[in-house]
Amino acid sequence: MHGEESLLQDIGLSIIFATVLSHIARVLKQPLILGYIIGGAMLGKEMGFELVTNEASIELISEIGLILLLFIIGLEINLAELAKMGKAMFTLGILQFTLSVAFVYSVFPFFGLSIGSEKFDLLYIAVALSLSSTLIVVKLLQDKVEINTLSGKLTVGVLVFQDIWAILFMGVQPNLNNPEILKILTSVGIIVLLIAFSFSVSRYVLAKLYKACASSPELILLTSIMWCFLVCGIAGEAGLSKEMGALVAGMSIAAFPYGADVISKLIGIRDFFVTLFFVALGLKVPLPSLEVIGLSAAIIALMLFVRMITIAPVIIKLNKGVRNGFLTALNLAQISEFSLVILALGAGFEHITPKLQAVILTSTIIASVLSTYIIMFNHNIAATLERLLARVGITDQTEESGSADPSGQSGHGGHGGDGMVRDIIVLGYFRIARAFVEYLEDLSPSLIKRIIIADYNPAFKEELTNKGFQWAYADLAHPDSLSHIGLHDASMVICTISDSFLKGTNNNRLLSTLSKLAPNAKIILTSDEPGEAKKLVADGAQKVIIPGVITGEFLYDYISRGMRNNEREV
Repeated sequence: MHGEESLLQDIGLSIIFATVLSHIARVLKQPLILGYIIGGAMLGKEMGFELVTNEASIELISEIGLILLLFIIGLEINLAELAKMGKAMFTLGILQFTLSVAFVYSVFPFFGLSIGSEKFDLLYIAVALSLSSTLIVVKLLQDKVEINTLSGKLTVGVLVFQDIWAILFMGVQPNLNNPEILKILTSVGIIVLLIAFSFSVSRYVLAKLYKACASSPELILLTSIMWCFLVCGIAGEAGLSKEMGALVAGMSIAAFPYGADVISKLIGIRDFFVTLFFVALGLKVPLPSLEVIGLSAAIIALMLFVRMITIAPVIIKLNKGVRNGFLTALNLAQISEFSLVILALGAGFEHITPKLQAVILTSTIIASVLSTYIIMFNHNIAATLERLLARVGITDQTEESGSADPSGQSGHGGHGGDGMVRDIIVLGYFRIARAFVEYLEDLSPSLIKRIIIADYNPAFKEELTNKGFQWAYADLAHPDSLSHIGLHDASMVICTISDSFLKGTNNNRLLSTLSKLAPNAKIILTSDEPGEAKKLVADGAQKVIIPGVITGEFLYDYISRGMRNNEREV
């Protein structure tokens, strides 16, 4: 009983300290991860108040959060979308990691820095410095509304490839102590079999399960979590890491339209456990010595240099632009939380020294702070670097068209799988939306090519796609599921469902969400009450549909015009 009370107390202290420090980090415009790690450091015995005594239990709970984190990262890796990025993205994704690992592995010994004596220290340093932070980058780019610029898309593309490289490294990680080619090939073969098994089950079994429980979001969520832990268990039994199993599980259902909904529902659960994961890392942070700080500074400088020479030249060579090359490199100028995961696993396999783990952790913390400011001023820094290159005759020539915005924004208009511009998004396929679709079929078939209809019920997907519309999954009650349907590029967003039929949200909350996700779009909503409609317009809606008023107008028009001719109409 005492152990249970101790665990409860330690978890409570961890959440309290992480929350307080993350609020301070937010006020100082720093990543929340920094607050979690510092909170853990203050609780630990290394440089804190020695308030947490049950570190093992905290780490056990944080491992669950890590699995959920990697599962969601896997959900973001949509291989079908990755294939659409073209040869340029594949070239960048492959060269960035391989050149970075090769450069660090070759150059780092000449620095004369003493970090550890384990034979894999150098390999882990090279891999760690080649990965960037998905959590930090995506959050900051979303805050700056740059996630859909060309540089933002290149940045996210590189992050996706880095995750895949990390998966491959984690697959061979357990066999590094006995690096026979046969064992490595066996590990790769097991990875391939696990991926083939996961994707086959997803296609032929999970698809049917999801379709059967489409009207029950809770069951979709439980099914997804079940699948995550099932694949984790299979990976563990096959000699792979459970974390890798979580990634593969996420990737295997990423192609389904439910992926965005699963992400939105898992975020709250994930964030709780992930907080404990970073607190557990903070518990291990040693009191930083001048030597550790010096080593960290050298590693960060090397990381920044490597980002510039492995990303910017490749993007420039691919004719994506000098400015975009520098912007992408600057956006990725941090060390990934994935690197900390790999190092933690490496420490468990006794591949690396504790000193190396401490130095990389310190480097990650410092780099995350610097990265906040680098991304904040990325255009100013990129413009300065661009001017320096212009002096030697290298100018900005890019394939990006139609962008007069200095930020690199390419204007409105998402693209469907058919390459058509889809800039009008209709949220919900209910009564008004169905009538609207029928009206368009008869009178304006050309407009169909511009419309995405987002709804939670996949039963309508085939019907709508056969008519030329693009269908996307969206649960209006969960704003995070809306961020995946291209709202940022929309010129118009229409919700044809009033509060009487919306479940889990209302038009006021929806307007607030849409204003952030679609800052340049005209927002049209639906309300049953004229008073509520006026309030929505005052709060920023371009237009509010009032079905009762429209019906009254129609009746008046019908009576005053149609009855004169004694006509009968439907």
